[in-house]
Amino acid sequence: MINRRNALFLAFGIGFGFLLSRAGATSPAIISDLLLFDDLRLLWVIATAVGLGAALTWLAWRSGWHARNTGQPITIQHKPFKRGLIVGAVLFGLGWAGTGVCPGTALAMIGEGKWFALWVGAGIVLGAGAGSVINHRLERG
Repeated sequence: MINRRNALFLAFGIGFGFLLSRAGATSPAIISDLLLFDDLRLLWVIATAVGLGAALTWLAWRSGWHARNTGQPITIQHKPFKRGLIVGAVLFGLGWAGTGVCPGTALAMIGEGKWFALWVGAGIVLGAGAGSVINHRLERG
């Protein structure tokens, strides 16, 4: 049975996927055009998301908002640099370049019936797993 919170997350995810689809973020051709600097319309979508996210995060921090799931104040913490980030960034870039698909939109593509995105999803899972294994090995020295 689905509770109210999960239903809200599901509705938000469906709405977000719809907006990604309407913005063209689920089109490999439009993503390719962005990466080749031929068509920058997705850049404005990304810039809007980053700006809005940054503004709301700052507002939450300055206003002393609390996390709904823990009740703890929202804080902004800086994470230390890890060598594994370089490996992860390379894997991320190779996957994106190899598929022509933004990893963040793979689920929206599946929702549109673009079944090749299942391979992208599998690559994301395998890449995240490989990155985790490599990161643990780098941390051990």
